[in-house]
Amino acid sequence: MKYSKLPHIDLNGQYQFITFRTHDSLDEYLKKIYHTEQENSKKQLVIDAHLDLSSQGAYLFDAQISIFRQVILEKDHFLYDLIAYSVMPNHVHILLKQKTELVKVIKYIKGKSAVELNRSLNKSGQFWARDYYDRAIRNEAHFATVYDYILNNPLKASLPDAEERIYSVYG
Repeated sequence: MKYSKLPHIDLNGQYQFITFRTHDSLDEYLKKIYHTEQENSKKQLVIDAHLDLSSQGAYLFDAQISIFRQVILEKDHFLYDLIAYSVMPNHVHILLKQKTELVKVIKYIKGKSAVELNRSLNKSGQFWARDYYDRAIRNEAHFATVYDYILNNPLKASLPDAEERIYSVYG
């Protein structure tokens, strides 16, 4: 049996892998993928691979990377304990341990960063896509896999500023 819409696992102290993308990155290919009948995790891998190569909705460069870093670090240790993130040109991957409801974490990160990023780009309106992908970390092996995926994503996409795009609490 395949599930396309599973409920979010929302527990304080739970490690979460979160991915969201810019609103303008949604193209016809992604719309088609969203409507396929496959597991969410497999669907997300296809979406991420497409986003890595797409320039659609790619706003996250230079100053915008720094803005996102400021926003996400602002509530570190209050709403969540940030473990790692990578900022791709049109999407973001985050690994954190939530300290409050997941919806509050997402609302803060996406809401505050949208305001700041729109301001820096002289844009208005919706910055991030409404949806997001989250996956509760199941065990140490899953944690290691997600952590490596996040830190290697900019390198795998051959981004010249890959080092600027990643953060890890472990240095």
